[in-house]
Amino acid sequence: MKKSILLYLAFGLMLGTGCQENKTEKEQALIENEITEVPGNYGDEVNSSSVTSTAQMIQIVNETGSFEGKISGEIVEVCTKKGCWLTLDLPNGESMRVTFKDYGFFVPTTSQGFPIILDGVATLTETDVETLRHFAEDQGKSKDEVEAITEPKREITFEATGVIIQEKS
Repeated sequence: MKKSILLYLAFGLMLGTGCQENKTEKEQALIENEITEVPGNYGDEVNSSSVTSTAQMIQIVNETGSFEGKISGEIVEVCTKKGCWLTLDLPNGESMRVTFKDYGFFVPTTSQGFPIILDGVATLTETDVETLRHFAEDQGKSKDEVEAITEPKREITFEATGVIIQEKS
């Protein structure tokens, strides 16, 4: 009896998700936090050629205010709720928050420590207190830690149009 109920539920789930034409199976699984394999391409297709170093990206952003292209690094943190942002450490000792264009894709919440290639735009921005608090909540920080954020932060942020999460070496 239990097996038949599970079978009907699984069949109904397949029918329900099969009708969503604009999402791939991988994207739908990611939205539902069911993805088990981390490496892969997310968002727009990205190739691994012509990658700029993060040090050079920082220099370009500091000189011009923005950078467009590909960079690589290692994922340090990921939004634990649905993978809607991640952070990378930069060679200047700061970290950079990466978001995804138009909230169009997410990465697995279990992708910390994986190497990544990102394609998109980096800009020098000032992140307001409300947004910083939102990010802190997404990280699972305590209420006291969230409320301790009282100043905006000037930082380099990156909006990715696509990423490749690579196998760990």
